Amino acid sequence: MIAQNKFGSRRGSINWTLAIILASAVVLVLLVFNLLPPKQPAGKPAEGQSGQPLVVYCAASNKSVLEAIRHDYERDYKVPLEIQYGPSQTLLASLAVTGTGDLYLPADDSFLVTAQERKLIAAEYPLGKMQAVVAVAKGNPLKISKWEDLLKPEVRIAQASIEASAIGKMVHKSLSSRGLWDALHDRTTVYKTTVNEVANDVKTGAVDAGIVFDAVLHDYDSLTAVTLPELAPVQANVAIGVLNASSNAKQARHFARYAAASDKGLLHYQKFGFQPAAGDAWAEVPEVTLYSGSMLRPAIEQTIAEFEEREGARVTRVYNGCGILVAQMKAGQVPDAYFACDVEFMNQVKSIFPEPQDISQNELVILVKKGNPAGISSLKDLSKDGLRVGIGHEKQCAMGWLTQRTFDEGGVREQVMKNVVVQTPTGDMLVNQMRSGSLDAAVAYLSNAAGSVDQLDAIRIKGIPCSIARQPFGIAKDTPHKQLAERLLQAIRAKASQDRFAQEGFLWLAAEAPAHE
Repeated sequence: MIAQNKFGSRRGSINWTLAIILASAVVLVLLVFNLLPPKQPAGKPAEGQSGQPLVVYCAASNKSVLEAIRHDYERDYKVPLEIQYGPSQTLLASLAVTGTGDLYLPADDSFLVTAQERKLIAAEYPLGKMQAVVAVAKGNPLKISKWEDLLKPEVRIAQASIEASAIGKMVHKSLSSRGLWDALHDRTTVYKTTVNEVANDVKTGAVDAGIVFDAVLHDYDSLTAVTLPELAPVQANVAIGVLNASSNAKQARHFARYAAASDKGLLHYQKFGFQPAAGDAWAEVPEVTLYSGSMLRPAIEQTIAEFEEREGARVTRVYNGCGILVAQMKAGQVPDAYFACDVEFMNQVKSIFPEPQDISQNELVILVKKGNPAGISSLKDLSKDGLRVGIGHEKQCAMGWLTQRTFDEGGVREQVMKNVVVQTPTGDMLVNQMRSGSLDAAVAYLSNAAGSVDQLDAIRIKGIPCSIARQPFGIAKDTPHKQLAERLLQAIRAKASQDRFAQEGFLWLAAEAPAHE
């Protein structure tokens, strides 16, 4: 008799029930494994990556180059792009009506200006330029070399739509302003919806010549470009905008930076016949260094923090007296941007920051204890016997330098300086000493006292214009992060930033930045 185990199978034989269960389990595991998404190739997913596709509205003239960038980006970050190609005006109308999408790349940035006016754009990244030319068949069989040749009766001409396309709109505007449009319009055989369709008509022989952007001809080996002086002013500035409607704005900005990076997207723009913009080198987390006068810190700190969060970037801030900062820069420590307390200190390093922009204005005041127990009403009163006065250091900060000029202008320098017991590199240090009671009065900026109204009063200095300082912002001419620094400046010029300057006692001078920042 053959013994059976507890499963009922015979000892020494195969337990078929158990084998079937195990085999089924193996098959199930294999099925589950096969249903899993494929293993991601090596890459660096962007911070906050959602995996949702980015929806891009792109001008037909940029189709080939954007497809090349799309290939690289999807390979590197596994974020799919859904791209809708078409005429710039048609795309603008579409995204405005639907209120959806992440990015808009028209053929010319004039469409981004329109989108900004409609508050559709959150940020803008320059990509390159295109030039209007006449496309003809290789060999130029009709020998078109000047404007009169193009207008000969035997030449069949195609143009892009004035209403829908960027080049049609730009050519019409430019030629009309010089009285050249009517002749060209009379000789035009056909208008097409996009510039690519114009090139196709020339390629197939449906027309003899077509007005296109030079970069479009990169895709047409059988065509060549004829440059005419009459079309020279028609040059498109190509940029990509992040839409306010984007539900994935951080990823959209990540892609825009990638497309606009000198060693990423702009390499393709150069390869495809565009004149690429001067972009920053790619960095997963880009960084700029900002030197700033200490008095500006309360007005800009929140704006910079928001900028970092929005851009996925870092801004290394160095706050100090402007005399100290200028000395560091003259010693070779050059930041990407400098926000000076006064134009005098920007002028000392203007060879580094050649095009500064005035942002705000601040004025010197006399700070006294709440209720003004010493009865101070003018600079002359600072010479009262026994008064302990604090001022900025003349060599270390704009405030100190400006204070000495103000004393000279008011004719009180010698009398007041005998009461000066401390000179500091920043106004904040004077305020702290006023609050602690170690000073009876101090000459500082009005903004220094903005956070101490409960303990201090500010006495205005009247009749001395030089007591007012202007704060310029400069971007270093040799910075490798010019685009990021430009966007930081846009953020500082934006309305929200302007309000913060006002809250801190500054007077606003700069023109407000476009609505996108």
